Amino acid sequence: MKSDALQVHAGPRALKRLREQGLSAADVRAIPAAAGGPKGLVLLPLDRFLFGHWLPKSEQPIHLLGASIGAWRMACGCLPDASAAIVQLGDDYIEQNYPHEPGRMPTARTVSEVFGRTLHERLGTRAEEILSHPRYRLHVFTSRGRKLLHRPGRLGMPLGWFGAFASNAVSRRALGGWMERVVFSDPRDLLPVPLADYSPTRQVALTVANLHQAVLASCTIPFALEAVQDPPGGPPGSYWDGGITDYHLHLNYAALNDGLVLYPHFGPQVVPGWLDKALKHRHRASAFLDSLVLLSPSPAWIASLPGGKLPDRTDFKRFGEDIAGRQRLWRRVLGESQRLADEFALLVDDAAAGRPIDALPLT
Repeated sequence: MKSDALQVHAGPRALKRLREQGLSAADVRAIPAAAGGPKGLVLLPLDRFLFGHWLPKSEQPIHLLGASIGAWRMACGCLPDASAAIVQLGDDYIEQNYPHEPGRMPTARTVSEVFGRTLHERLGTRAEEILSHPRYRLHVFTSRGRKLLHRPGRLGMPLGWFGAFASNAVSRRALGGWMERVVFSDPRDLLPVPLADYSPTRQVALTVANLHQAVLASCTIPFALEAVQDPPGGPPGSYWDGGITDYHLHLNYAALNDGLVLYPHFGPQVVPGWLDKALKHRHRASAFLDSLVLLSPSPAWIASLPGGKLPDRTDFKRFGEDIAGRQRLWRRVLGESQRLADEFALLVDDAAAGRPIDALPLT
């Protein structure tokens, strides 16, 4: 099948399997979901198809890994009414509007309070449902501050982030001096992916008591929101966006014994951390991704969108007080994104009919 909106890339092991057998829901062992803010909106129709239609055709346990908006998306996927929850996520994200003085940005405290209430209503009140899904296991990635970022004050915050940027430019492991990766994981099954790529790392139990704060922490962009303090069950300290340590969740998926990792993503590359965005040499595919199947929008489809780009955080500043204008734009892009889901549906229908998938190699 020729796709115009959707493109498929795969690591060597996954590529061989797709070209020989196609792709079935029973092949999927894990689904990562990246940070990236508004970019994640374009993946919501695909999420609805996966969780509302395709994955229920299989029976195996599936691990759902998420950072930032990806954690919110994957938590919705665990709900019994996943399709409706994902639609609500899109509405909530698009309709974001925080009280503020004219001509000024809303304060970090205001954003944390308003956004936190939304997450509590959508996820916190339904934590027991999310964590009792018979097949899905949720893992929420967060970043815990160290040194000046452990309990930052007005001066410590900018100095600490300067230290983190400078250290990460030297090496990703050096970032560990400033940021600890803390993964809140469903205690029923350990995350089957090794986390030795980044130190320090620790896993703690994701529970009804901390699910809301874990997802809020994972979505907490530094300076835009206030750090989440001391989530229950986690080591004490200040917690921020999971994308800082794990922007696109470039983890050792090759260690999975069988099956494939299905990755709906907004781009063709898997960047390790948020601070690596400008470091192009860290964007290359590695052996970690050998069993990965990556679904992303094609450049041609992105170019056809209003403004020729995906939604992103610059839209908040670009539209300023024209909140309705931004919302209209994002809703239009969300509507156009249904093509990604429709093309994936045709792709797996072809695979079910015995036709292989001719994916592209990851680069």
